[in-house]
Amino acid sequence: MKKEFVVIGLGRFGGSICRELTKLGMSVLAIDKNEDLVNEYSNIVTHAVVGDSTDETILKSLGIRNFDHVIVAIGNDIQASILTTLILKELGVKIVTSKALNDYHEKVLRKIGADQVVHPERDMGKRIAHNLVSSNVLDYLELSDKYSIVEIAVNEVIAGYAIAQLDIRAKYGINIVAIKRHHDIIVSPQATEVIQNGDILIVIGSDTDINRFEIKMLQG
Repeated sequence: MKKEFVVIGLGRFGGSICRELTKLGMSVLAIDKNEDLVNEYSNIVTHAVVGDSTDETILKSLGIRNFDHVIVAIGNDIQASILTTLILKELGVKIVTSKALNDYHEKVLRKIGADQVVHPERDMGKRIAHNLVSSNVLDYLELSDKYSIVEIAVNEVIAGYAIAQLDIRAKYGINIVAIKRHHDIIVSPQATEVIQNGDILIVIGSDTDINRFEIKMLQG
C-alpha cells in the first residue's frame, strides 16, 4: 500500500531517505528552508516545499496531520529539531521519527513525544567499526542499547558443523534466527542443519555475547 511521507531537512540523511522512499514507490513531501536544496529534490520527490518547519502555520497549511509518517531529519539545529517534533505531535501527526545528534537530544525528543529516534552517525559508526574488526561481520543492526541483529559470514572455523554441535545458544547466549544460503533463506533453522561455507548467519543477542562470538570466529 502506498504511504505518504514527509521529510523535513534535506541534508545527507534526509536526502537519502527521500531518494530511497521514492524508489520504493512512496509519496514524499520534502521540506527545507534552503531553496537550492528544495529545487534539487523537486524532480525526485512527489512535492518539495521551501518552508520553516518551526512555523506551525506553515505545517498546518500543508495538511501535515494527514500524512502517515513524518521524518524530522534536521541537521545541526537541535532547537529547530525539538520544536518541529513538538509541533508535529501537537498537530496530531500519527508517527514522527526524529534524528538525534546525541543522547541528551534523544531524551528530549522522546519526552516530547517522538515515536522513533534514530542516531544515523552513531549507528553507522558501529557498523563500520564491526566491519573493520572482523571481515566476517557483514551488517550490524542495533535493536536497543544492549541488543543487536548481526549478519556473519561463515568461515572454516564453524563450517561443516550442525547447529546442535556448535551449541551456540548455550555457549554464547545468541540465537541463529536465519541462514542465507545462495538465493535461499532458511528461517528458524533446525538444530540438525549443517552450516556450510558461504552461508551467512543472521544472529540476535546482546552486544556482549555477539562480540564474544565474533572473537571466536576470528581466533578459530
